[in-house]
Amino acid sequence: MPRHSTSSPTQSNRPGQGRHAGLDAARGLAVAGMIIVNVGPRGGDSLAETLYRLPYGRASLLFMLLGGIGFSLLTRRARSGETSIPAGPILWRALVLFVCGLLLQALDHGVSVILVTYAALFIVALPLTRAAGGVLLVLAGFGVSLGPILWLAVQERTDKAFDRDPLTATDSAGEFLAGTFITGPYPVAVWAAPFLLGMWLGRRDLSSQLLGTRLVIWGAVSALGARTISIALIAYMGEPTSHLVWQRLISSVAHSQMPLWLVEGTGAALFVVGLCLKIADRCFQSWLEPLVKLGQLAFTAYVGHLLILALAVRPGPATLPGGLAVSALILVALIVFSLTWRRLVTRGPLEMLLRPPRLWPSGT
Repeated sequence: MPRHSTSSPTQSNRPGQGRHAGLDAARGLAVAGMIIVNVGPRGGDSLAETLYRLPYGRASLLFMLLGGIGFSLLTRRARSGETSIPAGPILWRALVLFVCGLLLQALDHGVSVILVTYAALFIVALPLTRAAGGVLLVLAGFGVSLGPILWLAVQERTDKAFDRDPLTATDSAGEFLAGTFITGPYPVAVWAAPFLLGMWLGRRDLSSQLLGTRLVIWGAVSALGARTISIALIAYMGEPTSHLVWQRLISSVAHSQMPLWLVEGTGAALFVVGLCLKIADRCFQSWLEPLVKLGQLAFTAYVGHLLILALAVRPGPATLPGGLAVSALILVALIVFSLTWRRLVTRGPLEMLLRPPRLWPSGT
């Protein structure tokens, strides 16, 4: 999961401290967006229903972008040469996320769990810990452009046989690797792009107001530009269909794995991060604290909302008012828990698992 922040509201107005509260608030928004998406419903064409679905295909990309930022913050001392690369802690973190992802996928919540891909990206990123920033940007560019092409090529070669089913513990080794990297709901070949961009962004001066402004502007331009280009191309070439596989490249439909969707969704994520950084760095407002605390317990909140869905919500609401009510109840419950827990304990209950166990006393 993204790096845990220990900054407090009273610290956030010190130089460099607001960035931590800003990142935590952005994580809180990502969690809130995933709750809305996973509770549903996702149908309907009214303005209210369209606005309700805004987090769909965007909250998860924000989650990935923040994961890359968190990776860079976690390894910043290793990049400067102060310490060695923390391979052990990172691999432990990946193992915890991997196991939790498989266990959660076995529950009846109807959600494709993102944690296995998240774990895989932490492992993939490990050799890139000290890579130059330009290398990260080039690789992110490859992910945006070549990742979708690889995804389409495999689909075409297999006669569109893969159906993006969630990964399960009963899959064979070959199925598991293919699902993780290409054929699953969150293929690493595609989703590495926002994670790598986040790694690059995590090396910037996140306390800079200029950086926040640039993220807001360029994020908005990217999101609106990609959607506009997609609409124009579809108007000219026609709506992509399953019979014209390569025509899907012009689509910006959420979770289509296509370049224009990646650019649009990642642009929206950059906009959110930039806005949160600017707000938190200027002044910490009390109304921001619930999002900050929720973001500090992002792993716990993500797992918790899936447990609630499986045990108490499914089959789930079929109407917009029902979806709003259930989403609000879950979100309020998780925020109250986060606020209460953080007043008592520094780290969230599941965030504690992300720290590797001390197998022997220090100094031995």
